[in-house]
Formats: sequence, C-alpha cells, structure tokens
Amino acid sequence: MKAKVHVTLKTGVLDPQGQAVHAALGHLGFGQVTDVRQGKYLVLELAETDRARAEAAVKAMCEKLLANTVIENYAIELVG
Repeated sequence: MKAKVHVTLKTGVLDPQGQAVHAALGHLGFGQVTDVRQGKYLVLELAETDRARAEAAVKAMCEKLLANTVIENYAIELVG
C-alpha cells in the first residue's frame, strides 16, 4: 500500500521560503500570483494491507517525525 502525505504550515505561521518564491515569481513577471505557501510531499510504500492499520501507522509517523504538529498540518491519502 502507498501513503501520500502532504505537510503544510498552519495558517498564521510565517513562511519565509514561500515569501522568497513569491518575490522571485513577481520578478520573473508572474505578478498574478498573490501568495505562496511551501510544504513537503512524501510518498511512503507500506508493507500493510489493512487500511485502518496503515492509516494509524502513517498518522503515528506524522505525529512523531514527519510533521512538526505545533506549526504544521498534514493530510494522508492511502492508495492501493
């Protein structure tokens, strides 16, 4: 089974990388972009066939390592 995990900064948390990308896009002529927020995208291959156990395991991984839950949100998508 495959798990796709999107990790993004929570609303209100400063995003200096997103601001830098936003500024660079403006300098390149893409002024229609009004905001940029950056994040992480991870794809995990799991040796698990039970969806509930897979979801619980990935959630635990996010809580313990993959996301800083003080400042980041995460979303899990299971495939397979």
